Amino acid sequence: MEDEKIEQPQIDVARVKQQLISMKDQIDGIVKLLQGSQTRLISSTSPNAKILDTGERIIEGVFDGQTMIGDDEGEYHVAPNYSSKSKLVEGDRLKLTITNNGSFLYKQIAPVERIQVVGELTRDDDTNQWVVVSEGKPYKILSASVTFHKGKSGDDVTILIPKDGVATWGAVENIIPK
Repeated sequence: MEDEKIEQPQIDVARVKQQLISMKDQIDGIVKLLQGSQTRLISSTSPNAKILDTGERIIEGVFDGQTMIGDDEGEYHVAPNYSSKSKLVEGDRLKLTITNNGSFLYKQIAPVERIQVVGELTRDDDTNQWVVVSEGKPYKILSASVTFHKGKSGDDVTILIPKDGVATWGAVENIIPK
């Protein structure tokens, strides 16, 4: 009997990942409910921030390419490695949990519709910022992404941007060496 290749169905990895994240959020909520943790509003600061009975603060906001701008108008640092790994795109909605020990835990709760574009990787000599130029428009990208993918000036780069195309930043999907 000859080895026959059995065609496997294509799996939409991004969709599966998003469903797993959603399921994890639901399970976390059920566990907190079973433990008696309830959410109440912080009265002393912003009505857009919440605090759990456990003391953890919950803030939602929008990713701007480097940071999260909270609904409370605060600016919150997002680790470049997390942004790169999660392929966060400008406009993605995030939930930040600030734990009792001061750790920041982010979850992507509402990704914007995105498209892929291809461009050339270059470094802005004045700012030392990595940029991908696609169809004449420059998109800043995080250095962590370039380092991870071992990119070099002149390489082709596939980036994710919001579907409406209005963005300053792109999220690196792949770097294709030249």
